[in-house]
Amino acid sequence: MSQISSHSQQDSTKRTDRQHLCNSTPSPSLSPAPPGQNCRAPLVRFIQMDNFRNMALPNASLLLFVLQMCAFAWQAWARVDLRMEDTVEVYMDYSAEIPCLYNFTKKPTTVMIQWFVRERDGRRVRISFSDLTMQKVDEGTSYSDRISVRSNSDGETLTIQDVKLSDEREFFCQVSGLAAGNDEGRTLLKVFDNPEPPVIEGVLSGVSVSDDSLAKIASCETREGFPKPNITWYRDHIPIHPANGLANMVTLVTRESSGLYTVQSELQYKVTKEDKDAHFSCEVSYFVPGAVRTSESKGINITVHYPTTSVEIWKESPEGLVKEGDTVEIRCQGDGNPPAPIIFNQEQSDVELDSYQGLLVLKEVSRADSGVYECHSLDADAVNHDEVVDTLQLIVHYLDPAVVVPKESEVMLKGESLTATCNALSSLETTTVWFKDGIEVGRGHIMQLQDATFDTAGQYDCEVSVASLPGLLTSGSVHIIVQGSPQMKDAEREIELTEKVGGWVNLSCEVRGYPKPTITWSITGSQSQSWREVVKRETEEQVQSVVMLKVTTDTVAVCNSTNDFGIETKTYSIRSIPFSQTPTARKTSVDNSGVIIVVIIVSILLLAILGSVFYFLYKKGKLPCGRSGKQEIINAYSTKEKTNKDDIVVEMKAKTEESVLLKGVNGEQKPPIDQNSTLSS
Repeated sequence: MSQISSHSQQDSTKRTDRQHLCNSTPSPSLSPAPPGQNCRAPLVRFIQMDNFRNMALPNASLLLFVLQMCAFAWQAWARVDLRMEDTVEVYMDYSAEIPCLYNFTKKPTTVMIQWFVRERDGRRVRISFSDLTMQKVDEGTSYSDRISVRSNSDGETLTIQDVKLSDEREFFCQVSGLAAGNDEGRTLLKVFDNPEPPVIEGVLSGVSVSDDSLAKIASCETREGFPKPNITWYRDHIPIHPANGLANMVTLVTRESSGLYTVQSELQYKVTKEDKDAHFSCEVSYFVPGAVRTSESKGINITVHYPTTSVEIWKESPEGLVKEGDTVEIRCQGDGNPPAPIIFNQEQSDVELDSYQGLLVLKEVSRADSGVYECHSLDADAVNHDEVVDTLQLIVHYLDPAVVVPKESEVMLKGESLTATCNALSSLETTTVWFKDGIEVGRGHIMQLQDATFDTAGQYDCEVSVASLPGLLTSGSVHIIVQGSPQMKDAEREIELTEKVGGWVNLSCEVRGYPKPTITWSITGSQSQSWREVVKRETEEQVQSVVMLKVTTDTVAVCNSTNDFGIETKTYSIRSIPFSQTPTARKTSVDNSGVIIVVIIVSILLLAILGSVFYFLYKKGKLPCGRSGKQEIINAYSTKEKTNKDDIVVEMKAKTEESVLLKGVNGEQKPPIDQNSTLSS
């Protein structure tokens, strides 16, 4: 805050009598000297008159001395206290108020107040005058149209409108109460204007740590501020101070035509590798009324060039373990900037491998590509030109084709045992699973087949996989052949049948064995031309034969199945029956519900007719009415109904035989003219 100036009586007595006389006008009606006018003329006239009187009246010296002493005593008793602020601070284009406060110890008869301003050349120019009768702003000055004076009981306040930078100067307030005392005070008006926010720019090219001298890394500029702003540099918010060989700031200050300042600062810096991640900024500090403010720029990162000190090599793809057939990408990167050229080679080999910008691609790798790979940085700026290298161990995993023992196929006898193995050479632990017809039958490299049967025969597949590396899979197979004598598929070896003479039957024989059995039929009883083979199916180890036989008499049909290991037979014994007899052979019943319904309806109709006849005879009186007569009628009716039911049962059985005889092989319907009956074991 500005200070208030108070001038004591002692300060006022230091002024010369000449000034006092100049400021003290004998008559209040007289106007003070106009601006710039010299007030020494009245004083000269007064001195000349005084000298004349001294010369004319030498005896009056003592009287003059007494008068002077009285005047000094009067001045010591009559004085004025004047108070003004040392400084007044204001923003440019705003209004400034400068107070001038005074207090007389003795009430003056009149008070004159004059305002002055100090020009650039040091002269003082009056800009305002007032007394008890008038108040006037002097014309012809730079403040004539921009100032106003406001009076009150304590003094006056000078107001300056639309403050300019040129208004930063001293303003004087001169108060005169004539005999009541006079004094003068001054105030310095200070003008402020905020600068624009700082603008920072980093160098576009990189800065090398190898440079011996300081290098320009950034510049900072702030425009149009008053008074002159200051620029401070920061690295990661820590101030940078000038240091010999480490940092230096070059500042350029420009005074614009408007009077405002533009400040430019250039940061020269000795960069290190650690500066690659640092952020540099500048801060502008400037004065405002009663305070100091700052404005910080954005942070920038500079490009630092430094040599490579280390490299890193890694497998970029595939993720995880590598197997044969994969495409492998190996990346190598150094810590230098700009990145130095990278080359690859295998350990113990000087042959440079083809790569591009630090990437080595190995397509469809095999186990031969396993080994140690090296990457080298070729940085010309490396310290002492030492070679920088890093290595990577590459392992290509593999799984060889599965080897199955026994190979391809194996023949074994029924009841024997067999041990089969499935192995595959691999760089990792493997798992083996055995399958037959798509169904898992075992796990492990070894499969045991005990007490072989014909069901044991078939193809066995083994799959070898690597659990830790999906995609590594191989397989093999073995075909097992079981040799043995023929074996009938059905459990029954002797089957008895009955069939009416002239009927047809189908006889089936299905047998397994290896080598493939041969089936022959031996039929005795019926004529040789009365049977024929209608079905014959053969596989590698199974044969099926179906013959159709016309029964003419009791017949024995034998199915003979033979191979190198033995013979197996199946016998059909067929008993023929004439047409008048009901066959007793096992036959399949058909649905006779329709026949039963017809029989029931016919029976009901017959009963109705019979009842009507009996009723008619009863009415005519031709039937006996006693209990014995009724009983005879009832017995006669019961006997007739029983006879009809027996006939119906016989008819149903006959129809069932016919329907069974019409069925052919595998459930196919035979034509009625053939009158066949299919009975298979």
